[in-house]
Amino acid sequence: MANETTSSTLSELFTNITQEAIFTFQETSVMRPLVTIYPITSSGKTVEVPVYPSITASAVNEATDLSNTAINPTSATITASETGVMTTLTDLARDSASRNVAADIGQLFGNAIAQKVDTDLVGLFVNFTTNEVGAAAVELDADLIFKAVAKLRMQNVPAPLYGVFHPRAVYNLKKSLTQAGYNTNANAISELGNEILRNNFIGTVAGVQIFENANITPDANDDAYGAVFHPASLGLAIKEDFKVETQRDASLRATEVVASIVYGKGAIKQSYGCAVITDTTI
Repeated sequence: MANETTSSTLSELFTNITQEAIFTFQETSVMRPLVTIYPITSSGKTVEVPVYPSITASAVNEATDLSNTAINPTSATITASETGVMTTLTDLARDSASRNVAADIGQLFGNAIAQKVDTDLVGLFVNFTTNEVGAAAVELDADLIFKAVAKLRMQNVPAPLYGVFHPRAVYNLKKSLTQAGYNTNANAISELGNEILRNNFIGTVAGVQIFENANITPDANDDAYGAVFHPASLGLAIKEDFKVETQRDASLRATEVVASIVYGKGAIKQSYGCAVITDTTI
């Protein structure tokens, strides 16, 4: 019989939903690759992350015992919780849709979970109070990034360093890097400015890889927290990674599609990040 829906075609449909959702989640999340991941493999839903202090080495004379150095780490606790989204796909909607329903649902779910994870992680930038540059109504420019790097280097924070900012703040940075004569360093940064003009992509400034993230929420005055940080500054604890499941509801002639993740987030080593407060108006 032609045009029939079989268990094999349904299996393929929902396999496509899962594949598209996982791909979209991995590609859409800006923050996940930039922070330290802590898998929660034991029972329970919390993880204790040790935070080691800085220690100092000293010169020692030959045949002289070294004095003992006490290392007393603190710890940061991250607690995981569930985040999820569900939709019910009816057989009629599935069979009459002109689009690829599997791809559409997969993209929606992947985007939704990725945005939630990113929103939670960028919300931790306010914890970088040890280091802070910028101010309300101040536009993001290369000078602020240099200042942030200087603060972190003064505390021996190693590479790599990442910078994540609101897209409208990054617009102001691009503007400052591409307008000839905008500042006295125009000639020095012209190569980077030309790259921005060609591809709308900044890349690296002062050794900091720059990323835009629309999940940063400006305040009522259109100012927002961005940050320059090392991956060790922020932690993402994952109890159960992103997954998509389906459940058939025969009486409804439909299938429930559920995407979920179990994770927690935390500011681990706050001195390894520098908050950058900037204006986000254009």
